[in-house]
Amino acid sequence: MNTILPFLKHFPLLALFFLLLLGGMGFPFPEDATLILCGFLISNDVIRPIPALLTLYLGVLTADVFLYHIGRRFGRNIVTHRRFRRLLTQERFSRLEAQFRRNGFFFVLLGRHLAVLRAQVFLVAGIMGMPFRTFVVADGLSSLGTIGVMVGIGYTGGHSLEIFRKDITRLEHAAVVLVLAMLTGYLVFRYVRSRRDLPQ
Repeated sequence: MNTILPFLKHFPLLALFFLLLLGGMGFPFPEDATLILCGFLISNDVIRPIPALLTLYLGVLTADVFLYHIGRRFGRNIVTHRRFRRLLTQERFSRLEAQFRRNGFFFVLLGRHLAVLRAQVFLVAGIMGMPFRTFVVADGLSSLGTIGVMVGIGYTGGHSLEIFRKDITRLEHAAVVLVLAMLTGYLVFRYVRSRRDLPQ
């Protein structure tokens, strides 16, 4: 804890980047919440807008490309894979596959704005073999809208909370503790679940 707190305090952009990556890998750090948090920090002069937005953009694309490559690697077998079958069931894949075949580019362009389907859309794009350049262009354009809206929400909300400006250090520490508690709980849950799945 003593080493993590100074790291997050002095390198907030790097912390935001890794939160986006962890969220893309399935950890309980929603992308939208991280973007809103960034807007909140910008509004209170904790981080500068241009570096923050560039960091967010890179983090979002990296997380999305990770899911895309998972889809490319496992292909249709992903619906039966132990780690991913709950994220993308055969029934859901069949429905998304039909939509992808109609227009894959707009499938990605519009699909990433649906938080409940976002990860599944990227997986399907990889499974269906969408060209990497096409995926990056569609996702890159779509990400601009997501980042703009969510960061804007956080920026607007930040101006209405003067307490954040008066006691930012205490709130930063509380946020770090909350994030670490969520991560610890998630890892414990995964460990207990994996032990339960072992053959007796």
